[in-house]
Amino acid sequence: MISFLIITYNESLHIERCIQSILNVSDDIVVVDSFSQDQTEVLVKNNRARFYQNKWVNHSHQINWALQNIEFKNEFIFRIDADEYLSPELILELKELFSRGVPNDINGFNIKRRTYFMGRWMRHGGYYPTVLMRLWRKGKAICENREMDEHMVLLSGKTDFLRNDFIDDNLSSLSFWIDKHNKYSEKEVNEYYKMLSKEDETSNLGAAKKSRKLKEKYYRAPMFLRAFLMFIYRYIFKVGFLDGRQGLIFYFLQTFWYRFLVDSKIFEREK
Repeated sequence: MISFLIITYNESLHIERCIQSILNVSDDIVVVDSFSQDQTEVLVKNNRARFYQNKWVNHSHQINWALQNIEFKNEFIFRIDADEYLSPELILELKELFSRGVPNDINGFNIKRRTYFMGRWMRHGGYYPTVLMRLWRKGKAICENREMDEHMVLLSGKTDFLRNDFIDDNLSSLSFWIDKHNKYSEKEVNEYYKMLSKEDETSNLGAAKKSRKLKEKYYRAPMFLRAFLMFIYRYIFKVGFLDGRQGLIFYFLQTFWYRFLVDSKIFEREK
């Protein structure tokens, strides 16, 4: 039916939940791990998934290594993160789709991501839906070479859209989230300079092309001010305040603090 690819490092908190949702639609689950120090390997093997290890460079490198070096059993591959899982509605839709067959000219599917933060769906603020191509025909897509915000690139054929969502619900602490985004900010700065030099140009991004273009426009706005304006836009004009106290925390940290941090590191580098 569908093969699944999961990239892991110390994901014992999430990996069983992810795999258990996948088992409803797949007989081939491939986990590529970068030498986890927790129980990830044991949990993966206990849940009937194939386990491989490869030295970490970045997500893009790990995904492309898997596509080049592992034989996936099924015609289609679904990339999913360990802290994500399939919604019951998406499971039913995938079963229906593959029971009737996929048209030969369709090589990829765009799917909506529904993000939870501190247990609450971030439904407003322009954050939902985030549409990503996560399902593709084997051999018809590669991952673009980026340090972060990497997307699958379709090599030929057309894409279609699925109606239902997959869920992004990280159960780690807020401190973990902040530490992770501090690391992300370093990568974001590197990608910013690549964007200026046009080194990151990629065609055929599908649904992700719109968000990439919006990011380019964002960086044309004045440094520091743009982070504040982004927060006002998402929290006020896109009614992020309807997502409650969790929304206040999320939009302040994700659209102001994080973006302000990136600008601060750009400023530091240019100094």
